Amino acid sequence: MISLLSSIESRRARRALSPEPVSREVLGTLLQAAHLAPSCNNSQPWRLIVVDEPEALAQVKEALSGGNYWAKQAPVIIAVASRQDLDCALGDRRDYFLFGCGMAVGNLMIQATELGLVAHPIAGYKPEVAKAALRIPEDYVLITLVIVGRPGDPATLSDKHREIEQGPRVRRPLETVVAWNRFAFDDPKTKG
Repeated sequence: MISLLSSIESRRARRALSPEPVSREVLGTLLQAAHLAPSCNNSQPWRLIVVDEPEALAQVKEALSGGNYWAKQAPVIIAVASRQDLDCALGDRRDYFLFGCGMAVGNLMIQATELGLVAHPIAGYKPEVAKAALRIPEDYVLITLVIVGRPGDPATLSDKHREIEQGPRVRRPLETVVAWNRFAFDDPKTKG
């Protein structure tokens, strides 16, 4: 029996994809995993738009940034959208709709890994183009696009991405992101 941690450890942000279709039955399993995520007050703020028809896929792929060229091979893209009022909004900027949607995507990614699929969320896209293609109302946030497919040939990737794909998984040392009993980090500001 494979432990859950083993599945989490084997999950990678793979980019080499096969254009081979993924059945709606398999997609249903991924969606069920996402939908079983916890949320504040069981609000279930995620709105998942599954894009698997060629014309709709082509329209969404028009929104991809140049660095996400590899995602154009994907047979499925799942858009994750929500609004602040669909979940708890608490003091100190704790807008839980983003957290809840993140947990749903995390579940989806682990389930995809278990099924031998790639599920790679991306931020590199023009949200206004993707929202228009999917008819997502303006007041919703298009949080991420999850690129879904079967593993493909790394030869289709740029040299940089092929090196990342085939290289070791790189993580910061655990002690740089974990503190015990009190905040003990000195993170430099990286953005304005």
